[in-house]
Amino acid sequence: MTRELGVGIIGCGNISTTYFSLAPLFKGLKVLACADINVQAAEARAKEYGVKAQTIDALLANDEIDVVVNLTIPDAHFPVSKAILEAGKHVYSEKPLVLSLEQGEELRRIAKAKNLAVGCAPDTFLGGAHQLARKFIDDGGIGRVTSGACYVMSPGMEMWHPNPDFFFLPGGGPILDLGPYYIANLINLIGPVKRVGAMTSMASPTRTITSQPRHGEIIPVKTPTTIQALLEFVNGATVTLSASWDVWSHRHANMELYGTDGSLYVPDPNFFGGTVEASGRDKDIKPLEAWEHPFGKINQENPSGSRANYRTAGLADMAMALIEGRDARCSLDRTLHGVDVMTSILKSGEEGRFIDLTTTCTQPAALGIEEAQALLKR
Repeated sequence: MTRELGVGIIGCGNISTTYFSLAPLFKGLKVLACADINVQAAEARAKEYGVKAQTIDALLANDEIDVVVNLTIPDAHFPVSKAILEAGKHVYSEKPLVLSLEQGEELRRIAKAKNLAVGCAPDTFLGGAHQLARKFIDDGGIGRVTSGACYVMSPGMEMWHPNPDFFFLPGGGPILDLGPYYIANLINLIGPVKRVGAMTSMASPTRTITSQPRHGEIIPVKTPTTIQALLEFVNGATVTLSASWDVWSHRHANMELYGTDGSLYVPDPNFFGGTVEASGRDKDIKPLEAWEHPFGKINQENPSGSRANYRTAGLADMAMALIEGRDARCSLDRTLHGVDVMTSILKSGEEGRFIDLTTTCTQPAALGIEEAQALLKR
C-alpha cells in the first residue's frame, strides 16, 4: 500500500483552492492543515475543505506534516520556504520559487544539509498535450529541433485579479509570473539553456485597477511589462520568447518549434491540454493523433470553456518520488535553472548584453500514459 505524505498549505488566497480541490485526485498526498498571515482566510479555507486551520508556527511544528506547499506572494516565497526547510519539512512552492539565484542556492544548501526535497510549480508540462509533444520530438517527428518562437501577451492582470499589485512589483511581471510555464516546457521539450539576451520596457509607470473591489485605484509599475528575449539552448537551438502585459490583441501562436524535418505547434503551456499539431517537409499542418493521456482529459467546466486541469500533479510526483526514491520531475535543479533563465533575461534587459547561465539541468523524465496513471488514485 502506498504511503501518504501529510501536506500543509501556507497561503490561502486564490490559488489555494486549486490545490485543495485537486490534491484528492492523487496518490501519496493527504492535506491536513492550512495557515495564512490572515487568520480568517485560513479558517475559511479550513472550513471549506475539512482541514485544520493553524498558525504558521503551529503548522511548521506539526509532526503530521511532511511537506508544506508555499502559496504566498512571490516576494515571500524565499523566507517562507527557508522557514519550512529549517522546520525539517519538504517544500513544494508555487512559481517562481525565488526571486534570485542566490536565494535558490541558499535553499539548496539547507535542503542538502537536512536531506530534504524542494519542488516547484509549474507542473503543466506534465499535461497530456505537452507530453504528446515531448513524445513526438523524442521519436524524431520533426528531426533535430533548431529554433522556435513563444508568445505570451495580454493587456495585463489588473482587469480580473482583486489585488493585482504584486504582479507589477519586482518579483512579478510577465517573465517571472508567466515565463515559468514556457521555460519549464521548453526544458521539458528541448533541455537546458546556455545563454540569453533580452530587451525590456514598460508601457506605463502606473496601472488602473478595473476589477472589483478596488475598481479605479491606481497602482505603481516597478518591473518591466514587455520583454523580448532570445534563448540559446545547450543543444544549439535558438528560441525567441515574447512576454508582455502591454498588448491588447495579437495573432501569434503560444509555442512553435522548428526542426530539420518539420515544425511542431504546441498549445498554451499554462494549461495541461489542447491540440498539438505538426507538419513535415510537405508543410501540411495536421493535428497529432490524440492519445488517452490521463492529464489531457477534460475535467473542468468554466465560463471560458472546458479544460483539463491537473495542477498538483507536480506535488504528487514529488511525493511519489520521495516514497519511491527517484528524481522528481519538478525538481530543485530544474526549477533553479528556470530561475536562472528568467532572472538572466531581466538582467540582460537592464545591462544590454547576453548573459551566460551558471546553472544547468537534465530534461525531466517523460510522463507517459502509464506513468501518469500511476500518480492517480484508482
